[in-house]
Amino acid sequence: MITSVVQNKQYQEQQVVQIKDQLMLLMELVDSFSITANIDAITFDPILPKDIYDNFAKFTLFSFANYTFESIILTEEYISFETGFGVDNIGSVVSVPYISIFQIIVDESILFINPA
Repeated sequence: MITSVVQNKQYQEQQVVQIKDQLMLLMELVDSFSITANIDAITFDPILPKDIYDNFAKFTLFSFANYTFESIILTEEYISFETGFGVDNIGSVVSVPYISIFQIIVDESILFINPA
């Protein structure tokens, strides 16, 4: 039964609204936070080198502070931000659909879990 709920389109739409609202509020309240998200749904522009991309876990942690925090843009469907990867700090704009965000973390404590 739980599967039919979390896969329900209306439920997922509600989760997206809740995630976006929480991110908007966090951007006003704190100066750093993190998310874990399903890497399969995330896009990188420019695309990252294969050796970097292949090292991501299925659910990857992204931390927002300083420039990365300041670069956050919230759209209707996703959060995007600019960050660097690897030893060479290769820059990329990362776009994460809200529904693919599994956790929102503040001060190493889980604030929100998305079951969908």
